[in-house]
Amino acid sequence: MQKLDVLANQALIKCLGNRGSVAVMASEEDAEPVVVQRDWQHGTHVVVFDPLDGSSNIDVNVSVGTIFSILRREPNPGPERKPLDDVLQPGLKQVAAGYVVYGSSTMLVYTAGNGVSGFTLDPSIGAFLISHPKIVIPERGAIYSVNEANADTFPEPYRTYLAHLRSGATGRQYSSRYIGSLVADFHRTLLKGGIFLYPPTKSHPKGKLRLMYEANPIAFLAEQAQGGATDGTTRILEKKPQSLHERTALMVGGKEEMRLLKEHLK
Repeated sequence: MQKLDVLANQALIKCLGNRGSVAVMASEEDAEPVVVQRDWQHGTHVVVFDPLDGSSNIDVNVSVGTIFSILRREPNPGPERKPLDDVLQPGLKQVAAGYVVYGSSTMLVYTAGNGVSGFTLDPSIGAFLISHPKIVIPERGAIYSVNEANADTFPEPYRTYLAHLRSGATGRQYSSRYIGSLVADFHRTLLKGGIFLYPPTKSHPKGKLRLMYEANPIAFLAEQAQGGATDGTTRILEKKPQSLHERTALMVGGKEEMRLLKEHLK
């Protein structure tokens, strides 16, 4: 873990822990959920987050970000209820999700289940101003984003799908763009269209991204922006998490790219 990871994690835990309505937090950087003891009985919400996504790119000045998911607790938890019970909810239970991307500008992209909006930080007043209202992923894009160095270890349907995009058979010429920071790769996909893929590989047959901290909030945003997200067999938001740090494959993008992917995965 890099030092900035630690600082980002500590800052989020401190700020969220002072909100009053947050009873439980879960971070990609912590082995177990963090309980806000003061608000355990009456706190109404759970916040799950990746405090600094893409942190391996910090030292080369590539965009990184914070991804978060907000869940509602079951009311009146009994004495036997464990914090993990509050956290392990399927993505369909999210009441809000979003990310902040730290790049040439600092931008918050957010949904509360009624579409997606983007807000850009104005440093002169220290506030986020709405800059991208009602974001919709273009139905068809011209970019695919995947770590092609691993392509030989992808299952065959993913290799044929990528070859299909490269061939021009769709009527357009696709370009490959891969940053290696999920939040930055998805941000481009959200605004420009296309598809982001992190398929299963031989070394990670169930996928590598975290379901709770990365896939669920990204999938919620994608669907609210009229796109889609799958692990290759199941809609991401329908997956019932079994563990806090569960991993998953993730393919997310616009309607046409997701439709073509589904055809190849049949």
